[in-house]
Amino acid sequence: MGLPITLSEIGPRISAGAFILNSGLGKRGADEATAAGLHGFAAGTYPFLKKVEPAQFAQGLAAAEIGIGAALLTPFVPTFLAGALLTGFSGGLLGLYLNTPGLRKEGSLAPTQEGLAVAKDVWLLGIGVGLLTRGAIERKPRITVKKARKQADKQAKQAAREARRAARAA
Repeated sequence: MGLPITLSEIGPRISAGAFILNSGLGKRGADEATAAGLHGFAAGTYPFLKKVEPAQFAQGLAAAEIGIGAALLTPFVPTFLAGALLTGFSGGLLGLYLNTPGLRKEGSLAPTQEGLAVAKDVWLLGIGVGLLTRGAIERKPRITVKKARKQADKQAKQAAREARRAARAA
């Protein structure tokens, strides 16, 4: 059985997946101060998060990062789905960058020194959009060698039957 990914997708999926998985694993045991910092940063941009307790937010973020990282690293997860997960996640990160005061230079998309750590996540968006696009374009299942042989055998048998019919008719 063929995998739902191609060789050209392995590098981007490993680099993004390992990075996000490591980040999520690091947040699993976040202390109160770390959880409060993560929560405060995110809730400043996304006000609906103010209703969530900091510890619960940190655990949810850790679980989301672990899940997305694992999905990217698992070759059985289709490219379109992996790309959609990564694009959504990185879009949220870039939302933080674009909407948090002090992360960008005034009137510019260029990062300040404080914004550099978040602005660099644009590479995740690029990988996500690339995977999403590739997955959307190549929606038809990839054919395996076994299926190709089976199709060729079937076509050869059909051609032989038609040749026998033509010979009888002549």
